Order: sequence, then structure tokens, then C-alpha cells
Amino acid sequence: MFLPHQRGPLHDLPDTPEAYDEVLAGITEQALARLTPEGSLEHPDALDDIGDTSLGVTSLLALAHRRTKDPRLPEPVLRSLRFHLSERVYTEDNPGYPNLKVRDSGLPYARYVLAPGAHPIGDWPSTVWALLQLVNVLDTAEDLLGDALRTELVELGQGYWRWLTEATFFNPQEAGNQAIGAVVGGLMLAGHLDGGRAAEVRGRALRLYEEEIRAHRVRDRGALLPPEHGGAYDNNYGPISLSFLAQAHRVSGEPVFAEDGDTLARYLDARLTAGGFDVGGPRYSEQHSGFEAVLGLRYFGRRVGADLGRYRGDSRWGRYAVKPDGGIDGHFAFMLVWQIQDTTPWHRAPSRAAHRHQLRADGVSVAFDSRMTPSLIEAAGTYYLPAAVGRQHGLGPVVDGFLLCRPMGEVRVRDARTAGLAAKLVTKPVVGRDHVLRQVRSLYVTDGTCLWLTVAVERLPGEPYLLAGFPYAADDGDRVRRTAAHRVTAAGGLRLTHPESDTPDHFDTRAERTQEQAAFALAADPRGYGSPDEGWSHLLASSALEAEPAPDAPTGLHVFAVRYGGTGPLTVRFERTEAGLTVRTPEFTALLGDPAGDAAGEPELTLTPPAPGASAPRTPPR
Repeated sequence: MFLPHQRGPLHDLPDTPEAYDEVLAGITEQALARLTPEGSLEHPDALDDIGDTSLGVTSLLALAHRRTKDPRLPEPVLRSLRFHLSERVYTEDNPGYPNLKVRDSGLPYARYVLAPGAHPIGDWPSTVWALLQLVNVLDTAEDLLGDALRTELVELGQGYWRWLTEATFFNPQEAGNQAIGAVVGGLMLAGHLDGGRAAEVRGRALRLYEEEIRAHRVRDRGALLPPEHGGAYDNNYGPISLSFLAQAHRVSGEPVFAEDGDTLARYLDARLTAGGFDVGGPRYSEQHSGFEAVLGLRYFGRRVGADLGRYRGDSRWGRYAVKPDGGIDGHFAFMLVWQIQDTTPWHRAPSRAAHRHQLRADGVSVAFDSRMTPSLIEAAGTYYLPAAVGRQHGLGPVVDGFLLCRPMGEVRVRDARTAGLAAKLVTKPVVGRDHVLRQVRSLYVTDGTCLWLTVAVERLPGEPYLLAGFPYAADDGDRVRRTAAHRVTAAGGLRLTHPESDTPDHFDTRAERTQEQAAFALAADPRGYGSPDEGWSHLLASSALEAEPAPDAPTGLHVFAVRYGGTGPLTVRFERTEAGLTVRTPEFTALLGDPAGDAAGEPELTLTPPAPGASAPRTPPR
């Protein structure tokens, strides 16, 4: 079963001027065939997200005319503008709209659904989108607009801006992408106003960004991020917010947009696997944006020196928004306009900087959550998610049904790199059912092909095992698909267990159900408005890789050792001395210092590659 629309990396889409002209040529032919006598460029099946869609296609036609001077385009551009002005601008309050601050203001807005009162909650973002399509028309169709029409469009833009910022509450859906988009609309509108009005609109846009967006950022994995539908980051909307920050910086030059974009870009780079897969979000778990993400990923990938273009895009929306039949929809057209105008090249090499919340080398990567527990592991083309036992989620030792994963103090991290190897040592204080504080030390080592995980903890009572995640998806080169297959070996026994119950709060990797489907089923509002992150947290149990302790651990310790990827048995030896715990494999030797750390309490890690000619044969890269 393929995961929803996650296909190839976005940087694989050709982005030369010739490629974009070909995209615009296709749009032109569709639009000319669709144009109604009234001037509508909407898709015939469009029902929602409709208030800006015809205007979006108009903006693309205006850009196409600017680039090609196609003589067929001026008349459709002007006719579709008249359609928008006469049929898609509303000044009477939408019945039932709950977010007004001023009733009967007479200010213009765009509707999410045309029927009065049918679904008014979407009017705010629809108006943001309409403003953005409008300012793009003003930017690209200047040679087609007479003075009277240009003045009318500028006044409409001012009306949209005032409705968004005066007549309604700002950002009523608590959606960072919508809010930053509104700020971008104000900044771009200011470029079409005279001195005094321009300064007023620009100033208000910048204040709204500081007071209504920046002031409400949410911390996750050490980064302050614009909130998205009640959470810190969403797989679909996070990259869209990054594109809005890129455009805000492009049009304003304000350093704050670059700083916040850099932060979001580095965060995204850390949570994204080497193969471009990611999972999780307060609105969507596995539905990724497509062309709407290109501007931000390309712009900030270049700024921070990271290959953000590996992000797997929505294969339906590779070039522009479409309806189920593949026909163009003008929704989000402004993003295509901006990415065509921006000439920043993709940065295609991985970042060389060590990141606290990521370990990555070639085809292996581990993304860590805020508690420094793996949230996603990639090795040998398979993606592993944290498993769940007794509603406890994570990766770590389990004793008496209790997962030793949640930190009860500061989590310390030490990175090390040597020839062909990268490693991260995570020292985490935890408390079990017996209320004893223990240091769990997790060593992650990769050569870019395999991932070795060693977890050491003071000897535990009973029969502990290591909850080592579960295989969830695999990369077949073209798509990401569901899988229950894995290549994991352990120094002790290893088993892949499955929950006995088939209720929604038990996730079995052998079933075709996706993580997102399961998460929505467990969400407070399963119709699609609930938070999948919250829903997934209600999971009671999942399929799980369970590793037994290594049989030759030093006295007083339980040591677990597993390898993700590779073939053949896992060969590993342990030795405890005054210097610390030594882990020896044919591929590396690692010395873990005193669990208490150095003089500052920081972990000590020494990583040594094998002597020349002494290493075991390595599995060839995929």
C-alpha cells in the first residue's frame, strides 16, 4: 500500500526557465479551453477553496503573457479579472461566520464556499489567498491593466487587507501558514500603494508578525516554530510556512524572516530522513505539500546549506493544485508564480553541521524528538517508527511492562565522527516503577549503510527487553510504501511481535492501514479536523521489535545491541573498565566514559574505526 502521495524528492522536478515555460504553456491551453463566457477559470467541479481559484489561474496567465507575450492571453486575463470583481467579491457578512470583530463593515472578502452560511469558517484563509493572487496580478499584469482597472484592484486589495486585520480576528484558525501568508499579502500590497499608505500597511504587517505569530511560537526539538493548528510542525503546512517566510524575506528584506526561516529549515532538515520521508503533524501525518513547498525548501536550503529538496512531495500537486481528474485548480497558484520568479538553485549536499536532534550519514538517519528518543529511523531503505507498549511510546528498555524512555532530568548528548563513521551518545536519566533513578545510555553508530544501536543500563530486575521500534514503510525508489519487513539483528534474541487485538488503538504492521488513518481514527475529531499527533498518542500497543539483552554483558549491566540493515550475525563484545564501557564490533570500537560524564557532567565518547584490513565486509550501499 503506497502512502498518500509521497513520491519523489521535490528537487527532482526540473526547474529551468524552459521547464517552467512548458508548465505555463500547459496551463495556458487548459485555461483557454475552460474559460467561460462570463470569464470564470474555475474548475467545473470546484466547490470549496473557490473564492480565489479563478483569480489564481488569472495570475498564472498574466505571468505566462509577461514571459512569452502570447497574443491570445490579454483578453482572457481581463475577462477573468472582471469575473472575479463581479462574481467573487463579497461585502455582505457571511451568515454564521463566528470570527467577526465588526459586523456589516462592508469590506470585501473571499468565500471558501459560495453558498451563504454553508461553510464560513474557511473565509479567512480564502481571503488571504485571494489577496495573494491579487497582488501577483498587480505585479505581473501591469502592462495589461489600464489606470482605472489597476486602481480598482488596488482598492480591492486594501479592502481584503482591512477585512483580514480589522473586521475579523487575526489568524482565527491558529494556522501559522495562513497567518504568515496574510503578512506576505500586506507586504506585497504595500508595494502598490503611495508613501503614507504603504508605510502604514507595511508597518502593520510587521507588527502582526511580531505580536501575533512570533510571540506565539511553539518550542519543539530545541527550535521555536510558528504554531500550526495547535502544534509546532505539520508535514504538509510546515514547508508551506517556510515558503511564506521565503517570500516575506524576498519582498521585504527584513532579517527577522530570514532568521525564522533558517530556524524552521534547520528543524525540518533534522527531522527529515535521508530518503526524504517524515511522519507526524497536528493536521496531517503523511500528506505532504507539493509545489507549494518548493520556494521555501530551495530558498532556505541554500541559506542553511542543507539538501532540503530531498523532501518527498505530493505527487498529485507536483506543479500546481489539481482536482481528482488532474485538471488545474488555481488554489495556491501564488506559490507557483513565486517559485518561477525566484532563481535560487537547489543545495543538494547534506549539511555538514552536527545537529542535536539528528544523526545522519549517507542512507542512514535517526531523527530524535524533544526527549532525544528516536521519532524515525531510516536504514537500508526501511523506515522504523517508535513502538508502543501499554500506551507508552518510544525506544528503550522495558521492564515489568514499563518503558524506560521518559527523562527525569537533563538529557545529555555527545556526537563523534571519524573516518567513515558517525555516532551519537545519548545519556538519559529515567525512573521505573521501583522509583530508582537510572542512567540509560544509548549509542547510535552508522557507517552510512547500517545503524548500530547499543543501549546500556544498570542491571534491571525481571526479564527486560529493548523496545526497538517497528518497520513501517520502505522506499522502493519511486514511492514510499507500507511494509512489515525488516533487516534487524540483535546480539541477544530478537522477535517481531504483533498486538493481539484488532481494535483501532492497536496498530499491526501486517495490516494495510496507514499511520495517518490510525491516528485520525483515534483523534478527538476523526472527521479530519482532529490532530493525528494527539490521536496517535492514544495508541495502546503496536507491532514491536523486541531485543533480548546481550548474553555477555559486564557484571551489573544490562546491555542491548541491535543492528538495522546489513546481513549476517551481529558480532559485538563489551568490556567494562575504569575508563568506561567499551563496545567492540568488526566495524568500530566505542568507549563510553563514566555515566556521570566529565567534570561538567557531559557524556564522554571515543569512536575508533577498525585497523586497516581488520574490518568485516560491509554491505554495499543501496
